[in-house]
Amino acid sequence: MNAILLVGHGSRDPEGNRELMEFARAVAEKAPENTVVETCFLELTRPSIAEGVTACVDKGATRVVLVPIILFAAGHAKIDIPNAIDRAKIRYPQVEFVYGRPIGVHEKVVQIMQTRLQEAQPVLVTANQGGAAVAAPPATVTDEETAVLVLGRGSSDPDANSDFFKMTRMLWEKLPYKWAESSFIGVTQPSFPDGLQRCLLLGAKKIVIMPYFLFTGVLIKRIDEMTAEFAAAHPDVQVEIGGYFGFHPKLVELVLERANEGLNGRVAANCDNCQFRLEAAKHHHHHHDHDHGHDHDHDHHHDHDHDHHHNHAHDHHHDEEHHDHDHAMSSREASPDFHHDHDGELHHSHHEQEGALNSQDEEGHEGKYISPEDAGHAEIAAASERVNRP
Repeated sequence: MNAILLVGHGSRDPEGNRELMEFARAVAEKAPENTVVETCFLELTRPSIAEGVTACVDKGATRVVLVPIILFAAGHAKIDIPNAIDRAKIRYPQVEFVYGRPIGVHEKVVQIMQTRLQEAQPVLVTANQGGAAVAAPPATVTDEETAVLVLGRGSSDPDANSDFFKMTRMLWEKLPYKWAESSFIGVTQPSFPDGLQRCLLLGAKKIVIMPYFLFTGVLIKRIDEMTAEFAAAHPDVQVEIGGYFGFHPKLVELVLERANEGLNGRVAANCDNCQFRLEAAKHHHHHHDHDHGHDHDHDHHHDHDHDHHHNHAHDHHHDEEHHDHDHAMSSREASPDFHHDHDGELHHSHHEQEGALNSQDEEGHEGKYISPEDAGHAEIAAASERVNRP
């Protein structure tokens, strides 16, 4: 029997822990039949990971996939959970333990943020008279005057912080607003106040704050307080705040996707965000197998590098594992114009498509220009068009 063990961080706020348990019930309702779903926490509350593992085994699980309900892979995902898996293997040698990926960089997360931005509400400020909470006065603000400030927890791991910045960029690509900025509530820079000040210096007349958090907790409540203080101090700026991720159905889908990767012993390449993939596959007859034929021996690999091999984008910058990608391409299809990297995106052997080659090279020398039509890349060029910005 298979089991999914959801590993949450744990919060000092009991409400946040209750939300994770409620989220786990939503995952269990959508999980495959005859699959046990249990929940545990890294710290601050119980059940612990060891207790969660025991609960799975007691219910008859012979394979347990541990899925970190954590936004990015940092210290907990890279060290603490793998250590707990090692201890579980010693305690239950008859059980197979698999380490699933954290939530990470994914298009579904962008969709969740888009939903929360659409639901953003004006921040309430305290009026000078009577102390009543009122919304900031309505103002007509254009998209060109609007900034989105994505606010994360912050980490001492630069790898996790860089993924956070990547998610802000991916969100901005979907928005009509002029700016999307990144900031953190703790641990690292830029701080939340620094991010707010940057939006002001850029000229934003409206700032929409997007908390990049899974569930409520001490920090979410602190963010609400700081946002209200900022709105009160800047009555000429329209301030809105979106909700944290919470029980969004896309989050349930993504967690089950991570679990299924582990249970099936196959980890898909990170093609989730590649806008060129389908168009290129159609145009170049590129038969793209998203599993890339990887049948990972999780038990063997996790003894040594645990979650590092899961991320084909080499998010953790480890060189221990190198996978050969068999794209089932014929010699004609394996054109030197393109190669497929671990992110699942199509890149060109030069800086740009040959069909859109600059007329000068990096040193300013003239180069040969080949039209997009001649190169046969018109459909790819069309697929790469971005949203119109004011």
